[in-house]
Amino acid sequence: MKIALLGYGKMGKEIERIALERGHEIVLRKTEDNDFSGLENADVAIDFSIPAAAVENISTCFNHNVPVISGTTGWLENYGQMVELCKEKNGAFLYGSNFSVGVNLFFELNSYLARLMSRVNEYHVSMEEIHHTQKLDAPSGTAISLAEGIFKETDYKEWTMDEAAKHQIHIEAKRIADVPGTHSVYYRSSVDEIEIKHTAFSRQGFALGAVVAAEWIQNKKGIFSMKDVLSLG
Repeated sequence: MKIALLGYGKMGKEIERIALERGHEIVLRKTEDNDFSGLENADVAIDFSIPAAAVENISTCFNHNVPVISGTTGWLENYGQMVELCKEKNGAFLYGSNFSVGVNLFFELNSYLARLMSRVNEYHVSMEEIHHTQKLDAPSGTAISLAEGIFKETDYKEWTMDEAAKHQIHIEAKRIADVPGTHSVYYRSSVDEIEIKHTAFSRQGFALGAVVAAEWIQNKKGIFSMKDVLSLG
């Protein structure tokens, strides 16, 4: 499989390492200092760039008939636009706020717990996410995905980084050097607390999941998620 890497920071380099170990070839390493030369040879593009570059990266791929795996967060106000362009070009698109297998299982656990907790009124939910100091967006895309999973199962309507009102989920975002990613969801009452937590030890799990998704999307058309890749429903 020939892969175009859109973004060649720490995640891009880790994806490259794993892709090469799995027998794939890198045909483009896109940074702000070069163009898209080589994209025409790619079987798939993996985008772990920056929010300001995501839309151009993704749309350029669709216009070149190249499937896209996107893990860039902080640009989702334009997600619907990219979905429509993908459909128009009969392309393939898989966006994930987090490609770790463990995190995607955590998403399922989060939704199941929210469904259980929707039956009781004594608990209020809040969240905490911790990432490295180079992360550009806050809260993380993973934290937002966790909040959206809770919205679907409960009466909560929105998240906030400020003090939360009744139907809001407070998200505390912390930036600490060399933390790959930690996410906690808390249900607190006056008498106890329930917590679920996922802790990443390195970027390797995120990178491996992205490469697995790139392998999975070959010869497919449509809009997908990691739930499709992992057959989670």
